[in-house]
Amino acid sequence: MPLPLFSLAPDLAVSRLCLGTMTFGEQNTLLQSFRLLDEAFNAGINFFDSAEMYPVPQRAETQGKSEEYLGRWIRSRKIPRHRVVLATKVTGPSGQMTWIRGGPKCLDEKNISSAIDNSLLRLQTDYIDLYQIHWPDRYVPMFGETEYDPVRQFSSVHIEEQLEALGRAVDAGKIRYIGLSNETPYGLMKFLQVAETAGYPSIVSLQVLSMIFIQNHEASQSSASHYWFHYLSSLRPESSRNNSYNLLCRNFDSGLAECCHHESVSLLAYSPLAMGILSGKYFSPDGGPAIARMNLFRGKYSEGESRYDLSNPTVKSVTKEYLNIAEKYGLHPVSLAIAFVLRHPLVASAVFGSTKVEQLFEVLDAIETTLTREIIADINEVHARFPNPCP
Repeated sequence: MPLPLFSLAPDLAVSRLCLGTMTFGEQNTLLQSFRLLDEAFNAGINFFDSAEMYPVPQRAETQGKSEEYLGRWIRSRKIPRHRVVLATKVTGPSGQMTWIRGGPKCLDEKNISSAIDNSLLRLQTDYIDLYQIHWPDRYVPMFGETEYDPVRQFSSVHIEEQLEALGRAVDAGKIRYIGLSNETPYGLMKFLQVAETAGYPSIVSLQVLSMIFIQNHEASQSSASHYWFHYLSSLRPESSRNNSYNLLCRNFDSGLAECCHHESVSLLAYSPLAMGILSGKYFSPDGGPAIARMNLFRGKYSEGESRYDLSNPTVKSVTKEYLNIAEKYGLHPVSLAIAFVLRHPLVASAVFGSTKVEQLFEVLDAIETTLTREIIADINEVHARFPNPCP
């Protein structure tokens, strides 16, 4: 069965599954990464997501390896550039990753331009299809935080300057579409407002919680009225807050979904398996494979451990209830989780990661899974009792 495609723009069709590369260069060697990319591409996946800060956990010694491996694969396999859609991201203010432009400290024109040029070099390409701001250059609640604290606001680069820098890259042919990640309803609407008022490249897609919103430059020459957005939960710096969308985190539906609906924004959902815990692999008597991410990087991966904390009785019990639903209806837990994300009317593509070919095949199998009304009713009953235990 051919993998379905979704049109983010008239000239940009992406597969409904997007392979994330944040394990390439850390958990996956070059050869292992090539094998995963080969199998994904041969199965019909044309959409690949990366970031300048990948792989994770972040280290100076490995920074940029994910983009590098992806670029080397395209060159090695002699794949025509137009057959793949490459998405990557500029690292937002952190202060923790000092090996990336000294922090980085902000997203001014110099930082954005430098990040784009370096990503192009690592990817060995002349252009990036979708270029995203990984997280905002301003304070926003992230990584499981749910309440906004105005006291924590810090001096930030104006949205106009960020869009101007990105617009120059569009004009230069270095990027085709612009996106945002880990944004809020306010941020999404503000970027749209500024882009339309100032005549910056128009936006075509949005990734929140990893929220990204893209803009097609040519379309903006005549009108900025048509937007496509996709929601990806992108990874953040040390403790990255994407807004992921999955059975354990449906915050997107409270606020952002309305914005995306009325602005014709589609969602590119990141972390559909909730860092792998919805696969059920951590529920074996021994706590799951030693090489599984949450075990391998225990104590070194604040994003995963704080957000998807199976030592939290609520998170563990709710996850188990979803695993029981999959068993009740004879579904693989991965199929239940992926199919749930893809059935959302605003989802364009689900961004997932795999470290093994077997895991990749499990996700691919989910494309053919249809959730019945009875299954959805059971899912919603659990959600009503335990809403968003992993915000």
